Amino acid sequence: MTRQNFINGAWVSGAGETENVNPSDLSDIIDVYAQADAGQAGDAIAAARAALPGWRSASPQARADALDFVGTELLARKEELGRLLSREEGKILAEGIGEVTRAGQVFKFYAQEALRVAGEFVPSIRAGVTADVRYEPVGVVGLITPWNFPVAIPAWKAAPALAYGNTVVLKPAELTPAMAWALTEILSRSGIPDGVFNLVMGPGRVVGNTLCVSEDVDAVSFTGSVSTGQTVRETVATRGGKVQEEMGGKSPLIVLDDADLENAVGCAIGGSVISTGQRCTSNTRIIATPGIHDQLLDAMVQRTEALRAGHALADGSDLGPVVDARQLKVNESYLQIARDEGAEIMCGGERVERDTEGFFMSPSVIGQATNQMRHVREEIFGPVVSLLKADDYDHALAIANDSDLALSSGICTRSLKHAEHFKAHSDSGMVMVNLPTAGVDYHVPFGGRKKSSYGSREQGRAAREFFTSSKTSYTLPV
Repeated sequence: MTRQNFINGAWVSGAGETENVNPSDLSDIIDVYAQADAGQAGDAIAAARAALPGWRSASPQARADALDFVGTELLARKEELGRLLSREEGKILAEGIGEVTRAGQVFKFYAQEALRVAGEFVPSIRAGVTADVRYEPVGVVGLITPWNFPVAIPAWKAAPALAYGNTVVLKPAELTPAMAWALTEILSRSGIPDGVFNLVMGPGRVVGNTLCVSEDVDAVSFTGSVSTGQTVRETVATRGGKVQEEMGGKSPLIVLDDADLENAVGCAIGGSVISTGQRCTSNTRIIATPGIHDQLLDAMVQRTEALRAGHALADGSDLGPVVDARQLKVNESYLQIARDEGAEIMCGGERVERDTEGFFMSPSVIGQATNQMRHVREEIFGPVVSLLKADDYDHALAIANDSDLALSSGICTRSLKHAEHFKAHSDSGMVMVNLPTAGVDYHVPFGGRKKSSYGSREQGRAAREFFTSSKTSYTLPV
């Protein structure tokens, strides 16, 4: 049975359909999913527009109850849905369950935020006049989400959008429709009115473009590549829409001579090749000072060689497959680029055969790298990490900041002086001390600088800035 799109409270057949294939086992067809065309995307937008007046005026308690329902069910079904996520995207099972858990926590958080949409009441500078500021829904919101976090990212976009009274049209990544469909099915039973939440699965050039060009979509929140993000931004902003974007990352992790070696290795490898390197926050540039560089390289290679790439659901797999054949070829091409640039592949980077046919690749450490090399400057999005050498802390900081991408950054050190200096002088939007750059909380702002992000921050209370529009009113009693 084909899994259908969800438009105006009803499940609707698409203009086409596509099979969803397990990257750990290409013989495992997870399900068949509908593909919307531009007309159906337009129907979803129209449904969201029609539902907006009712939902924006709904009581905060009604919004909170709906979101809490979703969060409760996600948490109750985390093992089941985590298994589905791991089949679909390729994360190992513990990570799949962890992501569903995070999605449930996000919905629970915004259920409470729906009850805390506070305004401001202040005296005017004019005698006898009062001023108040209220925060109203921005309107119809289009959500375009990526494949690497197929339920967490839809959750941290959809939950605040709904909490603040907006209506939603979600377009998930073509590679991972199952988790978006499962989330939508739960939302369909949450008590929200018809048209408040709509799911349109299909290609970005059709469905995503329709969301971007439509005058009836007030705002678009996008997570994906830098190049696609630029197109989205130009299209939406040109017509006066509001845009929020999270894009690429090439996060640096500085390791100073005084760092705890065991912790530094854990940060370097845990924040890069684990999760198959398919995280925008991955610390794929490790920058070490001379006194620890060689020890760190040896330890990174040893730790990486001990990792097993295998079926996402198999016991003993430390990382799952690459998401698809195209991404596997991209990873291999960057390894060749690294060789051509004079870097050294210290371990890994080979295709791996397992009992099932899948996109398995051994994680790789690259040595003798410099920050001018293409494989160091461009996001690979695979289980590949490069080690660079810096003369000292100041040199390491300069290397870390020398990037067009500035999502997350980290430092491993016992020096409070250097840790505090790095927190103040790193260019990135998020900074970690003695922690991997990948791994964030949901109740604080998420986002980067430079080409990594555009617009206001996601997650936590910072989400209000994008999903609402402030209104200032003045009153003179007469």
